Amino acid sequence: MLQLSVIRENPEAVIQRLSIKHFDGREIIPNIIALDDKRKETQKHLDESLAQANSMAKEIGLLFQSGKAEQANNLKAKTMELKNLSKELGTSLESTKEELEDLLVKVPNLPHSSVPAGNSAEDNVKMMQEGKIPQLSKDALAHWDLAVKYDIIDFALGTKISGAGFPLYKGQGARLQRALINFFLDKATGAGYLEIQPPLMVNPASGFGTGQLPDKDGQMYYVPLDDLYLIPTAEVPVTNIYRDVILKESDLPLKNVAYSGCFRREAGSYGKDVRGLNRLHQFDKVEIVRIAHPEKSYEDLEEMRDYVSGLLRLLELPFRVLKLCGADLSFTSALTYDMEVFSVAQQRWLEVSSISNFEAFQANRLKLRFRNEAGKIQLAHTLNGSALALPRIVAAMLENNQSEKGIRIPAALVPYTGFEYIT
Repeated sequence: MLQLSVIRENPEAVIQRLSIKHFDGREIIPNIIALDDKRKETQKHLDESLAQANSMAKEIGLLFQSGKAEQANNLKAKTMELKNLSKELGTSLESTKEELEDLLVKVPNLPHSSVPAGNSAEDNVKMMQEGKIPQLSKDALAHWDLAVKYDIIDFALGTKISGAGFPLYKGQGARLQRALINFFLDKATGAGYLEIQPPLMVNPASGFGTGQLPDKDGQMYYVPLDDLYLIPTAEVPVTNIYRDVILKESDLPLKNVAYSGCFRREAGSYGKDVRGLNRLHQFDKVEIVRIAHPEKSYEDLEEMRDYVSGLLRLLELPFRVLKLCGADLSFTSALTYDMEVFSVAQQRWLEVSSISNFEAFQANRLKLRFRNEAGKIQLAHTLNGSALALPRIVAAMLENNQSEKGIRIPAALVPYTGFEYIT
């Protein structure tokens, strides 16, 4: 959630920057400022009314002590009027605060000054590309056909048990999943990330804190009886560890990693992009989360990008890095890098990680703060990224490494799988 101070400082600049995300702030931003003015004015009147009532209460006591009961009773009648006025002002103040909050949560984060303008994902900027794209034979198969050939992923059985988008892994396919999870976790902990095993369900306050609610309410699985949501990513529970927390400046940056199942309704998804492992309702992912100092968060973002690039090199996958344009940037992000691997059989790039800096947007919702050396309390910055999401990594590995001997496992992963080929 944007800070009111940021909006009030230069509303025209805020409106202009929001337009890069194709968000029209010309009406909502002035309305937010007007409501904040109303809130301040109402608070001022309420404070004055309460102060006057307190002063009268002391005067009434003195009047009774000095035997001036009639004057005291007349003054008591006036205090009752002030109490009623204070009650009305208090009700008005709460109503204004609610209106203000309702508007603030509808405003997306401001894009970083380096975010390019654009109208769609086609306008994302390629930052770099690395790795040789393998040449496959004409009879090369897509991963959904390879899954059947090697009997490692059963999409039909997953559909029978749960529905489309819930694949069942077995044999070497299940072992590959477990190997990738352990590989990613070991690399992260070796890089200084603290491993977390988070809950897979969160309450509405946690969903609100990281910006999934109310923005992505329809994309999350909801359990109404318990008022809980299945997590779309480990980012949600891990970042909420620090909700309503005041850290020490010396604590920063905090680095956490977590493996979890992820659950997404993916409402409205259709077509070739959803086939096989390309888009699922349930999938596995290892997530890295950082709580950073505002002055160093973009250094942290670059470190995270380099770290994920290193994982892709170890997996021997050709990859590229995109800087998302405003039209493709998420509601909460200030700047995002997408990491994509190339699928030879599908002849297209598959997103496997988004690495984002949310600046103070999530922290403002979470009340996630730190005390600096001067003793001043200020909002921290939050960042996260997939390191990595398994489905499309597996898809690209299966397709790019298929051969007559079977599907080759990258050398760095062999100690985790216990086999060099899926056969």
